Amino acid sequence: MIKTKFTIILFLLFTTLLNAQKSGYIVGDFHQHTTYSDGWYSMETMMYMNNKFGLDWWATNDHGGGFPRDGRGPLRTNLPHTLDTVWNSIAIDAKWWDSYQPNPIIGTNKTSYNHQVMWRWQSLRDFQMHDVLNARNKYKDKVIILGYEWNMPGHEHCTMGIISNQFDNNPNANPMAEFEYKFDNSDTDTTGGKLQGWAKSILTGHNKALEAAKWLQQKYPKTSYIIPAHPERKSLYKIEDFRDLNSAAPDVCFGFESMPGHQKGPARGEYSPSSKSDGGCTYGGTGIYAAKVGGLWDALLGEGRRWWLFASSDCHSVGTDELNGPDFWPGQYQKTFTYVSDKTNPQAIIDGLRSGNSWVVTGDLIDSLDFTVNGAKMGEYAKPINGNVTIIIKVRDPQKNNNNIFSEYKNPVLNHIDLIAGKVTGRLYNNQPGYNDPTNPTTKVIARFDAVGGIKDGNNIISQKWEDKGNGWKEMSITLTNVTDKMYFRLRGTNHGLNVPNETDINGNPLPDTLIPATAATAFADLWFYSNPVFCGENITDVKNEYKPNNEINTYKLEQNYPNPFNPSTTIEYYVPTNSHVNISIYDINGKKVKTLVNEIKNKGNYKINFDASDLSSGVYYYTIKGNNFSKTMKMNLLK
Repeated sequence: MIKTKFTIILFLLFTTLLNAQKSGYIVGDFHQHTTYSDGWYSMETMMYMNNKFGLDWWATNDHGGGFPRDGRGPLRTNLPHTLDTVWNSIAIDAKWWDSYQPNPIIGTNKTSYNHQVMWRWQSLRDFQMHDVLNARNKYKDKVIILGYEWNMPGHEHCTMGIISNQFDNNPNANPMAEFEYKFDNSDTDTTGGKLQGWAKSILTGHNKALEAAKWLQQKYPKTSYIIPAHPERKSLYKIEDFRDLNSAAPDVCFGFESMPGHQKGPARGEYSPSSKSDGGCTYGGTGIYAAKVGGLWDALLGEGRRWWLFASSDCHSVGTDELNGPDFWPGQYQKTFTYVSDKTNPQAIIDGLRSGNSWVVTGDLIDSLDFTVNGAKMGEYAKPINGNVTIIIKVRDPQKNNNNIFSEYKNPVLNHIDLIAGKVTGRLYNNQPGYNDPTNPTTKVIARFDAVGGIKDGNNIISQKWEDKGNGWKEMSITLTNVTDKMYFRLRGTNHGLNVPNETDINGNPLPDTLIPATAATAFADLWFYSNPVFCGENITDVKNEYKPNNEINTYKLEQNYPNPFNPSTTIEYYVPTNSHVNISIYDINGKKVKTLVNEIKNKGNYKINFDASDLSSGVYYYTIKGNNFSKTMKMNLLK
């Protein structure tokens, strides 16, 4: 018996250790380019550099549309490369798709630089997936995903991927190829995709973007993602667009790259007044949406939306001598750390991104972060304990050189961490005031931690001294009492102090990056990290996402009500929990209201109402029951 118990204990210890090794934070980059679109470097070269800079996973993300250059090319590590006068061709590697006999290109004929383009749906499906499989075979301990940069209709670029089929016994990129053909704003092929049995969207602009998001939410809710890239760069996204997309596809569209790539110069993130960037530039390498306390990101979090911040390299070119190009290599400068349950599982990585348990950093300012609110981690929900909320932060400033080869500033020191908090006041829908408002006036820095303590800012916040645990580890905590509001908490940290000329203001906020010339060295001198939030408050379930077409009715995680299917004439039973004005309406699959059944004061109790659907076509419908303090939506199938 004793031996059996000992064996069980050893088994449990082994299992715990094995799970601990499988789970944890991993570092990745999901936005980078190759010769399959407008990148300078072949797939083999980019895979080599991802591995060189220590990434655990990455996704190649070439643009949608069509490109004439054969994207396949050899590994080249002997930089610099020689750039041909044609922007999208490296002279040493250049070949054209239409130079082969027979011509492999499928679909509508279009030319660029006097050569026929291959539509990206085809190059994704028939060629680039093959290169990804070769890379996986070469870097067996890495997770490599084929993604692509979607030209989102009505907006700008968007990082996207669908891992369905990619890791099957017969791996392929068919789902993503179909998406590109159907929904990419630069794919004007009308014949090639049709031969595959795909129907191209007939919508335009933002409506087409929403159609695409809903398509993913319906077909690939757990295996796809769409993350708007460099969202401030051309002012082609507004907060109502993010709200629409997140409501339409909460499992798929759950954040943005407001810490953009292209950080090396000549304008960080390629943000500038000339490109009509929102905010005019980046602020400490981050766009105004995330960098501004109380700004657009905080407005989304103030609704309780699960909307996360990510960072990627957007690497196209590092320059002919690694000094004068606009980009750092993936992992060289900025990173996204994500907690996953299984470091080798692609689905665990997508689940980790969706969970919100991620943080972003530049220049390896920190390499570990443990941030909890009453035990809840980033992306999770905490409850006050007897009205109290305890926030614990553990962070490590690595005691070694980073990847800076551009100056002698190689081992930056974390100066301080700001704790930022805002109220969660509830979801907004497009028929409500404030839906277009990109601000959250409740959000502010509520505490600051540093190595010395006692430093006061312009808002009379006095810093608290963190505890130095050695080997770069810093620990700090704060307890808030009598917490009654629903809230969220997030972190930012930097190597700068307060009121540093051209870098920070008196309250520690990052200043416009246009104040200093953008170079690789100045980027490595200006370092920040941001955490995703932890939500907190009683009755926190009401801040979780709901999918509402046209932002009106809930069709996500639907309750299945009887009769289902229902006949043209049937009875709806419902309960009113308190005396209230009650409205019951019928909506079609697109969220258009087609009937109002009840619009009157009701006393508490059970009710029945006869529903005549004889004037409606067969299909899926929803009915909503709304009162002063309650709302319920049911899905029904009408069969005639």
